[in-house]
Amino acid sequence: MANINILLADDHDIVRDGIRMLLEDEVGFRIVSEAENGEEAIKACKEDDIDLVIMDISMPKMNGIEATEKIKESSPDIKVLALTMMDEDQHIRQMIEAGASGYILKSSDKVELVDAITTILDGKHYFSDDATQSVMMDLVKGTAKENNSTDPGNITDREKEVLELIVKQYTNQEIAEELYISTRTVDAHRRNLLQKTGAKNTAGLVTYAFRHNLVDIN
Repeated sequence: MANINILLADDHDIVRDGIRMLLEDEVGFRIVSEAENGEEAIKACKEDDIDLVIMDISMPKMNGIEATEKIKESSPDIKVLALTMMDEDQHIRQMIEAGASGYILKSSDKVELVDAITTILDGKHYFSDDATQSVMMDLVKGTAKENNSTDPGNITDREKEVLELIVKQYTNQEIAEELYISTRTVDAHRRNLLQKTGAKNTAGLVTYAFRHNLVDIN
């Protein structure tokens, strides 16, 4: 496996040191840079060859939400894994909307951290079990923002099937095999979903699906 270059962005030295200790013996993972705030994280992504950012939400100067949005705008291939606390449900939602591929609690162990990283690098999303239920319920019950003006009725039954599999973290190839269609057709459905929902990326589609109760969260 090729080396995965990781940036640690957190304003607490002890958190960065802890993550570094957890990953230092993991084959293929390299901590190549660290940042104490969002501005430093953006700069590091421009100067270093970063594959994944482990991003704290609450940081000085620029928080993880703003930093994630700017990083994804300039370098969409860089994956972002949000570091969260249990009481940051609202901010977690904003991180996903900004382009983060998932979130993990700061109290998580090495097994979950490695699982989250490998899942995200595989092109899927990772949501920490301990925080998922409350966040997903917040998405369903929360007041709508820009996406609420979009009528879910415009989405076809086939697009809903594709959307449900996207939420379940299926890859395009897996969706194609599940629905007996080509990957090109899956791409077309994905583009249509982005256009109809107003979402910017896959994370936005997941958010839209839960807001409009288009998938079963049980």
